[in-house]
Amino acid sequence: MPNVLVDSQVSQNCSTAGAISIPASSTPALFGSLGLNTANAGANLSVHFSATVTLAAVVSLLVPVTITIVRVVDGVSFPVYTATESLPVGTLLLTTTAFTISGIDSLTTNPGFVVYQAFISIPSGLAIIPNRVGPESFQAVAFSD
Repeated sequence: MPNVLVDSQVSQNCSTAGAISIPASSTPALFGSLGLNTANAGANLSVHFSATVTLAAVVSLLVPVTITIVRVVDGVSFPVYTATESLPVGTLLLTTTAFTISGIDSLTTNPGFVVYQAFISIPSGLAIIPNRVGPESFQAVAFSD
């Protein structure tokens, strides 16, 4: 049976390059949050999501960047996706890198309404702290049979 669109949402923190300048942190920082109405979904509910975060820094070493997506149902958070990638080595020039992820969350039960949140973090103790500079975007689409 084909997938049927149930709901879709977009959370756009900023839509242009250079629109923000927020230092990245070892504490996961929320950059996107959205809710999906799944009350009318059929069997085999799945949520497809993608996110983009852009960082800039004067870099002389690799900086691991982690993006985490969590599902929140009835106030309880559950991580459904984590990706870590390193900001590339620079040559003491401003380096800007857009990190984009995509994934799927297959739900075993239908909560009727589900919230997804996107976070970004870097390890603590780094000599170089990149800035979140935009764009930052998070989108999710729910499908079912």
